[in-house]
Amino acid sequence: MTPDYYYYLNQSGTYKVDGTNDSKDFSETMEAMQVIGIPSDIQAQVLQIAAGILHLGNISFIEAGNQSQVESTDLLAFPAYLLGINPTRLQDKLTSRKMDSKWGGKSESINVTLNQEQATYTRDALAKALYARLFDYLVEAINKAIQKPYEEFSIGVLDIYGFEIFQKNGFEQFCINFVNEKLQQIFIELTLKAEQEEYVQEGIKWTAIEYFNNKIVCDLIENKLNPPGIMSVLDDVCATMHAKGEGADGTLLQKLQAAVGTHEHFNSWNSGFVIHHYAGKVSYDINGFCERNRDVLFPDLIELMQSSEFNFICSLFPENLNTEKKGRPTTASSKIKRQANELVSTLMKCTPHYIRCIKPNETKRPKDWEESRVRHQVEYLGLRENIRVRRAGFAYRRLFSKFLHRYAILTSETWPCWRGPEQQGVLHLLRSVNMDNDQYQMGRTKVFVKNPESLFLLEEMRERKFDTFARIIQKAWRRYNARKKYEQMREEASDILYNSKERRKNSINRNFVGDYLGLEQRPELRQFLTKRERVDFADSVTKFDRRFKFLFSPPTQSIKRDLILTPKGIYLIGREKVKKGPEKGQIKEVLKRKLDFGNISSVSLR
Repeated sequence: MTPDYYYYLNQSGTYKVDGTNDSKDFSETMEAMQVIGIPSDIQAQVLQIAAGILHLGNISFIEAGNQSQVESTDLLAFPAYLLGINPTRLQDKLTSRKMDSKWGGKSESINVTLNQEQATYTRDALAKALYARLFDYLVEAINKAIQKPYEEFSIGVLDIYGFEIFQKNGFEQFCINFVNEKLQQIFIELTLKAEQEEYVQEGIKWTAIEYFNNKIVCDLIENKLNPPGIMSVLDDVCATMHAKGEGADGTLLQKLQAAVGTHEHFNSWNSGFVIHHYAGKVSYDINGFCERNRDVLFPDLIELMQSSEFNFICSLFPENLNTEKKGRPTTASSKIKRQANELVSTLMKCTPHYIRCIKPNETKRPKDWEESRVRHQVEYLGLRENIRVRRAGFAYRRLFSKFLHRYAILTSETWPCWRGPEQQGVLHLLRSVNMDNDQYQMGRTKVFVKNPESLFLLEEMRERKFDTFARIIQKAWRRYNARKKYEQMREEASDILYNSKERRKNSINRNFVGDYLGLEQRPELRQFLTKRERVDFADSVTKFDRRFKFLFSPPTQSIKRDLILTPKGIYLIGREKVKKGPEKGQIKEVLKRKLDFGNISSVSLR
């Protein structure tokens, strides 16, 4: 069927949303269920239950003599088929309920018929229960799929719905605002109260900053005794009365006035009450509180779903009615309170980081700024107090041991190990970077740094140290690679003539050194080269001078020279006696000739 056929889907009149592809989303959902390991038969049951809920919503009721009747019995068959239950029993449980009564020491069960409004509530309660339990099953399946056999650190994101204040506020707004109140209390505990208490415990010079602690509002709502909170009074009224209509709500208001009427954060009026939340005063209309608080998923409906022919549906309703029905029935407020306290317990084990969102307007348009609205949110979120504590407080605090471990590398005295009291080691580090005395305080076990800029100074110096060490490692690695390449080139040069020389074959079976003069230890020869000029060959040679006294005469004089070959050319270095100056009579090296490669036309061998 099309979406407009179903009552639960046609209330908004909107069936298409731009950018949403229902077919694609459905395929991704089915694929996701396969990925997390839900069996194919259970996947079909999930879709079957979702379809059953939609068809269940189309069952309507009419009033017939102060009791309800199903308007069209034809609409019972298909949801009953999808849920695997008897359509006649479904009709019976939607229009009546079984009640246990005690009279004269005897207990008996009687059937009570429901009026049209009660039958509608019962239908919706069954649909909500099916949907909620199916949703819980899917969440549990996902958690099992991602669970690991060992414990590890995790990051969670909690998206909190905002505080609700409407023209008319009912039970739903009361529950939502209670949860927000509890989460605001955590914010206060962890950012304002705990931080100031830490300064006192560590002996830091500190002037306490006043703030509003909303624990008094949380106690007003959830206290069990002395005095009982609003939720406790509400549960008592729902347990002792048939909570329907003005009678139960009126009784609730009277009991609230008696229990918490004098509370400084509570006021009442003729048809409701006002709570002074951290976000401001909110007035709640008492009408419908009891009805919405009661758990209208009667045991009859649980028993009906347990009779389903589908095992999966039966598993969604595991209650043991023979034992559980003896106690007080659960209520919506008790569930909200329990879940909120469980959430608080989980959050208190974590290290929280907050993103506070400010709603600047009601028009949902950019650059539309409502000054009064923003000011009100800043005030009730406690942001001013938080900023005051942060400004007066310290941006960074660490145990002495952890601080030393991170920044020990800054000085030779603390690296690799500081020998002495940890507090003195921290002081040595802070003084070595010339940090101003007003930028830090030493506690009993921790160091407190005031401004982020001071912390950035430490981090920058630490990064510079690592950069220096990295350069040293790089230099050593490059030297190693260069030497390895040089040795390889020397081997290759030796292999060129290996076993190819006819005379004195054994003379070539040695490595090519290149620098046979040892220039690294002879700066008097190195001085004639430029600073970074590479030496390819250097050795002592004999230079023969031909004197032309007689035609065709043989060489008459040989002179020792140091020959250095570089990529630029050939250097011939000789020795002469100094004739003048303070070094007169000493033998010094002299550059006799430099031949650039561009000036050499040919080389010949004889």
